[in-house]
Amino acid sequence: MPAWIDACATDDIAAEDVIRFDHGGRTFIIVRNHRDEYFCTDGLCTHEDVHLADGMVVENTIECPKHSSIFDITTGEVETPPACENLRTYRTRIENGRVLVEI
Repeated sequence: MPAWIDACATDDIAAEDVIRFDHGGRTFIIVRNHRDEYFCTDGLCTHEDVHLADGMVVENTIECPKHSSIFDITTGEVETPPACENLRTYRTRIENGRVLVEI
């Protein structure tokens, strides 16, 4: 059953930036886009399990730091190969300056 998990403070992430969030033996990323919206996806690239927290965020995308696959953070969809499998996404909400993720 999904539960809301406190992932981080909203001001832990600058605009167009990303942080890693580990929970339950899994790795996720929390991304803040250029509109101050927060998104959560799996934290490893679907191509070769590289940590996306080291990637570059531009508007609503994140680029894998190893082979440059680009993912849409709002949907998890691959926009640029070599990755061919989408990322899973997770609902987020903001409460009292904290980013909560439904996992």
